[in-house]
Amino acid sequence: MFGTKVLEVRHSKFNKDIKVVKSLGFGTYIQVNGLTQSGGVVESIWKSTLKKINNKDIKNCLILGLGGGTVVKLIRKKYPNVKIVGVEIDPLMVKLGNTYLGLEESKVDIKIQDAFKLTKGIFDLIIVDTYCGNKFPKKFESEKFLNNIKKILSNHGLVIFNRLFYKDNRKDALKFGEKLKQNFKIVDFFYPQANLMFICRK
Repeated sequence: MFGTKVLEVRHSKFNKDIKVVKSLGFGTYIQVNGLTQSGGVVESIWKSTLKKINNKDIKNCLILGLGGGTVVKLIRKKYPNVKIVGVEIDPLMVKLGNTYLGLEESKVDIKIQDAFKLTKGIFDLIIVDTYCGNKFPKKFESEKFLNNIKKILSNHGLVIFNRLFYKDNRKDALKFGEKLKQNFKIVDFFYPQANLMFICRK
């Protein structure tokens, strides 16, 4: 594509083929198996989603599936004093985020581990963006995981689940939404571009 330059190509045991790209239209972004996961269009998707949050009293945030740190930058801008913990299974994604997307400047406590093994604490905002490429591991749909999320979510807090919403992903995303309705008191559906965001409250 005209005006597009590949800055780096890497291979990861978790995310397979990773590519850092810079373009005139989207700036610098990280692609995993051809799907943009950090930066670029992902930033606009999360920016519109976070506008749906009206809670002013968010002091602690947990991001499961940190990637290159796109969401961190947006949350930091919206809530300058929030304490952020970011969990990411792939250290290469964090490294690339530091190098190309300014992740290391975002003041986030990064934990390299499987997001299924939740960190301790109580959080006012939890982001669940646990994709490996275009796959959403089934364990993050389990009752055990959802119950553990509720245990670490503050009474006035909310959790946002990001799901892809195109082609074959639509059916799985909607099915997951019905399951969330059984586990959370309030579940709002928001559709930014090719995604479906579930904004849940106890």
